[in-house]
Amino acid sequence: MTRTKAYFVERLSEKTGLPRNQVKILIEEFLEEIKETLRNNDRVEIRGFGVFVNRFRKGKIGRNPRNKVEVRIPDRYQPTFKPSRDFRKEIERRIKVQ
Repeated sequence: MTRTKAYFVERLSEKTGLPRNQVKILIEEFLEEIKETLRNNDRVEIRGFGVFVNRFRKGKIGRNPRNKVEVRIPDRYQPTFKPSRDFRKEIERRIKVQ
């Protein structure tokens, strides 16, 4: 099941008793701070959850699958998330591979 920002706004509003519009502003500002930190090429570390960091991806030659034309993909930074060890273990315990 996919959870949207609206879902989290509703849940946090219920749990905290704060009005939904205040919770929405808080969540949007939190996400904006993470984005701004990554734009400045700094890392975001949330203990017990994980780390957001920009990874350098070297450029390469790609291929358009429709017409097979080669396309140059430039070097770039890509934001990535690495979950903490505790978070990974919790996920492994709760979600069984079928």
